[in-house]
Amino acid sequence: MLRSQWISVLTGVVAVILGVGYLILVQVLDWRGGEMLPAPVDLSSIIQEFLQT
Repeated sequence: MLRSQWISVLTGVVAVILGVGYLILVQVLDWRGGEMLPAPVDLSSIIQEFLQT
């Protein structure tokens, strides 16, 4: 094979490894804490509770 073909094959292998690694990382992080709470829309009640204590 020519040098450019080896580089393209190596680049493809690295891309596949990075893609699979990313998918594994996402699965591990999702498995660790799957419940994601939404951000609060209104912070005034939280601030009032904080000021009262």
